[in-house]
Amino acid sequence: MTQILDGGASAVLETSFRPCDGPLFVVGMFRSGTSLLYALLNQHPEIALMYEGDLSHLPSLFWIPTDTPKWMAKWEFWNTAPSRHKIDISRIPSGISDLQSAVREVYVEYARQKKRATVWGCKSPTYFDEISRLARTFPNARFIIIWRDLRNIIGSVVKAAEEPTFFSRKGMNIRVLLGYYEMKVETERAVKQGAKVHQIHYEELVHDPSATMQGICDFLGLAFDPKMAALESADRSAIEKARHHAQILNETRVVSKKDPVSLPPALEAKIYRYLHMWREQYRGAWPVYPRVIPAAVTKPGFREQLWDSLRYRCLQAWTHVTPIVFSLIPPSLWEVYRTFRGRPYAKKSAFNSNSQ
Repeated sequence: MTQILDGGASAVLETSFRPCDGPLFVVGMFRSGTSLLYALLNQHPEIALMYEGDLSHLPSLFWIPTDTPKWMAKWEFWNTAPSRHKIDISRIPSGISDLQSAVREVYVEYARQKKRATVWGCKSPTYFDEISRLARTFPNARFIIIWRDLRNIIGSVVKAAEEPTFFSRKGMNIRVLLGYYEMKVETERAVKQGAKVHQIHYEELVHDPSATMQGICDFLGLAFDPKMAALESADRSAIEKARHHAQILNETRVVSKKDPVSLPPALEAKIYRYLHMWREQYRGAWPVYPRVIPAAVTKPGFREQLWDSLRYRCLQAWTHVTPIVFSLIPPSLWEVYRTFRGRPYAKKSAFNSNSQ
């Protein structure tokens, strides 16, 4: 009798499950508080976001005619997102061969696991220069953009780079510095395209989490849940167990990251030069933080801007070429490449073994 009732309850849940029409993307620069925001958002019973699933970053997986098992196996090999989120791959229909359908099926399936969740999507800093493309690809998408004082973002990157991690790669500081501005440009483009965008600031989130999360709930059309203002029962199982995630993995309260990190004088001066230029460009309206920029600061010169822009464009070009190459070569060769580059962190999982 119990089994019949349980089966009936499951059927009711399946019938009543009504996911939103489009995804929710939570985007911010690296080390800007996106992980904290993700953990708080997923405290709401009607929100189920994947943590850096990044499937939307891999449109090249679908350039060549494919089927569900092939792109799922490739995606798993890319960043273990399906296994990290315990996706029941048997529930993903076969015959999916386009990005939009793939994202919807997998992300909605993850939301279905939470029973009441209707808001589905993904949190990832990877999307900081892809916001307008995502808005075109997913016309019903909504975006939450989180900003943080650029000095503290780069300070956090410098701190995280003390160990061999993603942040210790060459060029990360310039990628974050100019990427911060590109995220602003991408956000403006998405708004002009008609995308629904809500912007928050890390400083205000940690100062008054209830007010910030209430604003997000208003944007999403949801009732505010007080649990969203704390981390006591947050599910952080999909977050990498790395030193630079120690605070979000261990805290039960919303607290500011340990700021500020001391920056090399030359790097700090460069940051201020760009902040001064952008503040002047936006007539004091952006960036909101820091509140005050030293009066003696001048804009970066033409040569500095040209050289920094060239370096940044090369770094970003490589970032976007990498998933294309990954999509076109066998996983075995990609594993050799990772080993050669000293990045064997994405090892084969049981999912890979079963899918190949």
